[in-house]
Amino acid sequence: MNEVAKSAGRMVITLAALLAFPSAFADQTTAGEQSLGVWQKHEYRFAYMGFTSTYSCDGLASKIKLLLITAGARSDVKSQPGACANFGQPDKFANATLTFYTLAPAAADASAKPVSAAWRQVSLSNLPPHDLGRGDCELIEQFRHSVLPMFTTRNVEDHVTCVPHQLSGSNIDLRFESLALPPAKLPAPQPAPVRSGA
Repeated sequence: MNEVAKSAGRMVITLAALLAFPSAFADQTTAGEQSLGVWQKHEYRFAYMGFTSTYSCDGLASKIKLLLITAGARSDVKSQPGACANFGQPDKFANATLTFYTLAPAAADASAKPVSAAWRQVSLSNLPPHDLGRGDCELIEQFRHSVLPMFTTRNVEDHVTCVPHQLSGSNIDLRFESLALPPAKLPAPQPAPVRSGA
């Protein structure tokens, strides 16, 4: 058997393995490389427990919605304010009810219709200052432990350090790759209309 035939045989075997076991190769894709995923629904009651910052229930719901979408949740996230004693005012028992969808590898649910997916690099330390500040450190810490496991992630680097009752010394640095929808493709530029001479 010559080298060309051997090489073709190896390619057929590799392709067959990919088709038979797609999940085994999912983590070998690089960030941005496309694969297939299925949507999984999550319902969760998030009860904030922190010492440094206090949120109103509607403020907490808005902040968590931002974190969910940034982490790769589908854009139809529902983050509803929970029952608070004083609506619109800071509440020590602020909570929110979450309903959201995340992508899992297509092999996780053979009955669901697969969609295009890609590994997206996420850095919660790089959100604009008006969206995330040192006062949100304990919120990020709680989000990391209670909500992020509902996402399909890899290469998680958690360097979040929170100092209770003070902002100095707190550091928000949470980075990971999340299985999410690929970036939207820009429409192809339309050719300029040809003007006929007068």
